[in-house]
Amino acid sequence: MGKSSGIGVLDKAVQVLRATTVAPTGLADLCAATGLPRATAHRLAVGLEVHGLLTRDSNGRWCPGPTLAVLAAGAPDPLVSASADVLPRLRDRTGESVQVYRPDGLSRICIAVAEPMSGLRDTVPLGSRLPMNAGSGAKVLTAWADPATQRAVLAEAAFSERTLAEVRRRGWAQSVAEREAGVASVSAPVRDPKGVVIAAVSVSGPVERIGRRPGARWAGDLVEAADALTARL
Repeated sequence: MGKSSGIGVLDKAVQVLRATTVAPTGLADLCAATGLPRATAHRLAVGLEVHGLLTRDSNGRWCPGPTLAVLAAGAPDPLVSASADVLPRLRDRTGESVQVYRPDGLSRICIAVAEPMSGLRDTVPLGSRLPMNAGSGAKVLTAWADPATQRAVLAEAAFSERTLAEVRRRGWAQSVAEREAGVASVSAPVRDPKGVVIAAVSVSGPVERIGRRPGARWAGDLVEAADALTARL
């Protein structure tokens, strides 16, 4: 169960939150993971969902919600601080929407954004939780993930292990209409001081404007931005 605050309902709610960070969780698995009665687990999960601390995937299973990312973004975070310096320059250079994604299990969370002031945009709200099975950001994060995560993602991914090997070889990824119809993107890995990939920086926009080979256009800018983020960490 972990630490106890002495406030029973709070401790139980935290148990529910922790259980869903491992993998999307249905009610039966939630009860098994927490030891809570079915009615209690359901009541807490639904309450956390109301406040955006949990959300449900396409199969109705609970997983961490966007409010968690928004709250975390408000705390001191070196990557978020570095993004505030780097993303506006990348946005101005490309004229497109830019984001930073952090991996979280089989999902990725948008922890920083910079949007162009006008024009058609690919807006990803801060705190959005996106799947790891499609998109250039997902490819980057999966390419350097641990083997168990890679296997889990590839089981339902729009890309293959061969694609991930190519991403590792060239140091960036691109996608066209994978995550969303009509949208293309390019992403590059952000590393911590030890060289571990901890995030992906991305630029995305309408295919009709940026073309079907966005990597040929912006890969160099993305790698440069990723290196700038890494340097600031």
